[in-house]
Amino acid sequence: MYATPLDLPDFDEEVVTEAHVRYLEPRGLGGRAAIITLDNGFDHTKPSSFGPGGLKNLWRALDEVEAAEDLKLIAVTGKPFIFLAGADIKLMPLLESREQGLALAQAGHAVYKRLKDSAVPTFAFVNGTALGGGFELALHCHYRTVSASAVGLGLPEVSIGLIPGWGGSQILPNLIGVEKAAQVIVGNPLNQNKMLRGTDLVPLGIADAQFEAADFLEESLEWAVKVASGELAVERAAIDRESWPQVVAGVRKLVDEKVHNASAAAVRAVDLLELARTASFEEGSLAEDEALADLEVGPQFQASIYAFNLVRALGKRPEGAPSPGLAKEIGKVGVVGAGLMAGQIALMFARRLEVPVVMTDLDEDRAQKGLAYVRAEIDKLEAKGRASKLKAAKLRSLVSASADKSVYGDCDLVIEAVFEELKVKQAVFAEVESLVPEECLLVTNTSGLSITAMASGLAHPERLVGMHFFNPVAVMPLVEVIATESTDAATLSTAYAVAKKLKKTAVGSADRPAFIVNRLLGRMLAEVTGAVDAGTPVEVADVALDELGLPMRPFALLELVGLQVSWHLCQHLNEDLGPRFPLSENLRLLAEADFPVFDAEAKGKGRLTEAAKSLVKLGDEASSAEEVKERVLRGLAEEVRFMLDEGVVPSAKQVDLAMIMGAGFPFWLGGLTPYLDREGISTAVSGRPLALGEAVDS
Repeated sequence: MYATPLDLPDFDEEVVTEAHVRYLEPRGLGGRAAIITLDNGFDHTKPSSFGPGGLKNLWRALDEVEAAEDLKLIAVTGKPFIFLAGADIKLMPLLESREQGLALAQAGHAVYKRLKDSAVPTFAFVNGTALGGGFELALHCHYRTVSASAVGLGLPEVSIGLIPGWGGSQILPNLIGVEKAAQVIVGNPLNQNKMLRGTDLVPLGIADAQFEAADFLEESLEWAVKVASGELAVERAAIDRESWPQVVAGVRKLVDEKVHNASAAAVRAVDLLELARTASFEEGSLAEDEALADLEVGPQFQASIYAFNLVRALGKRPEGAPSPGLAKEIGKVGVVGAGLMAGQIALMFARRLEVPVVMTDLDEDRAQKGLAYVRAEIDKLEAKGRASKLKAAKLRSLVSASADKSVYGDCDLVIEAVFEELKVKQAVFAEVESLVPEECLLVTNTSGLSITAMASGLAHPERLVGMHFFNPVAVMPLVEVIATESTDAATLSTAYAVAKKLKKTAVGSADRPAFIVNRLLGRMLAEVTGAVDAGTPVEVADVALDELGLPMRPFALLELVGLQVSWHLCQHLNEDLGPRFPLSENLRLLAEADFPVFDAEAKGKGRLTEAAKSLVKLGDEASSAEEVKERVLRGLAEEVRFMLDEGVVPSAKQVDLAMIMGAGFPFWLGGLTPYLDREGISTAVSGRPLALGEAVDS
């Protein structure tokens, strides 16, 4: 028996979402339509969400409409640009017991079930963001329309240590099939919490109709009237139940490969997807309730709250950023280089800033190859529906290429993306500075070289700043913003403003070797390769960190980055930071090998070929996987302490944000530094915690 929302206690901290009811008599319906609009009274920057108060308001609204006479249609929609952002995550830490969590789960089911079981046809008009419980509310309705411009759609719960607990794990696989549902419920959250767009929902079978934003509600209501009156029949694809077990087995394998089963939420979500094949909706809902109640009081969700608040707070207001009022307007961008990274950067600036972008390279042939790459990527965006035909044509017109650097003469920002050698970058900036206007920003995309050294020969070093983008540029959400002692406030402010327009999370770093993410990943790899050099078999060292659920094992990361690049980084860190970044002999041997080192059949998994294994020289001090893990974590704790003492970042929170957004450190571990503190490693290494108790202003 479900608890109703009326049984729940109120929270003073809740921003209560109202459920406003209005009645219409559309032509052709032969009766009245009730439109329930969910609205918390704020604009789109503060999405509506459900705590106990919001659930109670929807319950009362449903009481009202169910008592209405001559009712033929019930529709739920949201305030402009927002349908419903789901359960209010901020309130969950206030739950005092598992029983309270269970009651909240049951109450959500009780409300939503009224839409599912309604004798009057129910419709969700998804006019904007619909996440978690908001997405599940739409799933409970008999029919769904979606705005073509809607963004932020999906079931992200697994990414923060929960499961879709208000029906999503049971309804979705029975609506669109378990394979597609597993991608939405498990795959997307584990893939940097990928969101769906409005244009995705009809092809997936989640929505029944899509309309443009300008007339969305009118078109949706007109469509709903045709469905409710019987004029229009909605057909849905049959669900393949025979292959369901095989699909679930594949999803279990994915979770093992992706996070090595370290995410309790992902494992429980797959269990629920398996259950949805045979269980009644009531049985599946009860299983959701129990799973959600367990996870809400579990350590992974509790840790996720810190990470969630961190990303939301510092992602919007970067720590240490100067006043945005100092930022300069950017009307044209230059990109030095036309290789893969440069092409990605050029396309990103054109898409987000919508300003002319010009690339250059050493000769016309290389420049035009870079331009061809950008245009091919634009073609892909158009083919996938990510850019309209008009938008794609505009992007093509914005990006150009040349071998003549005089094209930078009217640029407001020039960013270099050339070979990672200090002398090369110094030469680039010396030439570019003589060509650009006095107010033009000079930006380096270096992944760790000294920006101060790059600026040493410039007439105006105050306009040089680092913006380190991560590869692939379009996917990775982080950019490290690096100022030298000479960088002026206007330049730094502009860098942060540009990062925001590029829809990147900016984290500030002092100009120290490898900055934040690469320095810590470098230390991690140094400890792993050091263990191998000492005598630990590669197969043992590579799985030592599995219980953390990192997105890549160490040797897969080496394969992705490239052994030559990794050896290059190893040398730089050893030279700049000393013996705690030793020169790994095995890394050198693998980097200098003249044959394939990684098994092509296991692409992306970092598996060495037999020939590569024969190169590896092991010492006589082998460690167990647990010992390697301890070694790596102690190394990371030591390196973070050095970074804090050096002033690389103003607080441990910046380290956590950078590692979450730039290295895929899982939310459910709650950030690197709180994890090291909870495990007692920080204190064991340096005698004090790194960040324990450090609050985040959400």
